[in-house]
Amino acid sequence: MIDRDIAFDVIVIGAGAAGMMCAMTAGARDRRVLLLDHADEPGKKILISGGGRCNFTNLYAEPENFLSANPHFCKSALARYTQHDFITLIDKHGIAWHEKTLGQLFCDGSAKAVVAMLLAECNAVGVDIRLGHRITDISRPEAGDQGRFRVATAGGHNGDDFTADSVVLASGGLSIPKMGATGFAHDVARRFGLKLSDIRPGLVPLTFANDELDMMRSLSGVSLDCVATSDTAPGGRASFAEAMLFTHRGLSGPAILQISSCWRDGEEITLNMLPHGDAAALLIDAKRDRPRVEGKTVLSDLVPSRLAAALAERHLPARPMGEMPDKALVALGALINRWQLTPAGSEGYAKAEVTLGGIDTGGLSSRTMEARDVPGLFAIGEAVDVTGWLGGYNFQWAWSSGFAAGGAV
Repeated sequence: MIDRDIAFDVIVIGAGAAGMMCAMTAGARDRRVLLLDHADEPGKKILISGGGRCNFTNLYAEPENFLSANPHFCKSALARYTQHDFITLIDKHGIAWHEKTLGQLFCDGSAKAVVAMLLAECNAVGVDIRLGHRITDISRPEAGDQGRFRVATAGGHNGDDFTADSVVLASGGLSIPKMGATGFAHDVARRFGLKLSDIRPGLVPLTFANDELDMMRSLSGVSLDCVATSDTAPGGRASFAEAMLFTHRGLSGPAILQISSCWRDGEEITLNMLPHGDAAALLIDAKRDRPRVEGKTVLSDLVPSRLAAALAERHLPARPMGEMPDKALVALGALINRWQLTPAGSEGYAKAEVTLGGIDTGGLSSRTMEARDVPGLFAIGEAVDVTGWLGGYNFQWAWSSGFAAGGAV
């Protein structure tokens, strides 16, 4: 019964980046906040991010860096809590940081400092953090509780029931299940009548089959700069200029992870493996200037030597450059600058850094993250259909959406 329940103003489910930001923001407004998680420690994805140094935001975070069925939804939250606001918080706690490439900000030391900072902020405003609590039911009975949510758990003191005026779904998506990721937030959203958009792995290595896979396996470990493009990406053509990596199952590296979020089954991607040069023109020039040199030697000036040897073996006759047909050189140059590939699939949620899609933004307030038809129910972070690019953008969405909900619960 209600008198045996432990009462709070707000229950935040999920002690990750978004959940802790929401909890500390709500606590600073004198809300009595309970932060629940089934894991035995908070911030597990924070701890492994950025090679253990946490790529906590990006200097250039803008709404254009996020994917969603409604690209306008993220604008309000991102404007009200920016990357500069989070940097101020980091600086307040004396956490040293540095910029890598493309505006990506990392801790100089361990990601543990970010988790410790968030926990310190939560503790300072009296957030009640309870770990190891598996939620068995969330309900809002029609009578006898003044419309409060009831959250039943297993764990803790042989299971506890809690009530609150508001519940915030901050338990993330399906990516990296070995870290404890589940579809919990999606399941609860469905139960309360919220729609979900198409859900799939994002920022994930791509897999290939047949002859393409044979070549990629032979080149496993080779990396190079490229431009990865999808001409059929939602919202129009998308391109990313970063590194790619050959693997034993296909392709990975930042450029591939980025384009994977824009790719759909059965569609092509295009790779420019010589972004700053016209490969065909360079090969024709080499035929004239270095007629006695082998093709793989010339190619090794353009791409890594193992890739050069593989391309020469597959696409050039075994002759010196001076005897190469122009047609073969032009065709190989076109392949280097515009290699069109159709992935067989992806490495799935086990290797995906994020979950694309999620709780449909059409059912949420962009200002508060509250469900329009379920007053008191909020959804934030990765659980929502807003996904950032690689490079600190998804953490920024966690901070911004968590702050938005924490200011409204």
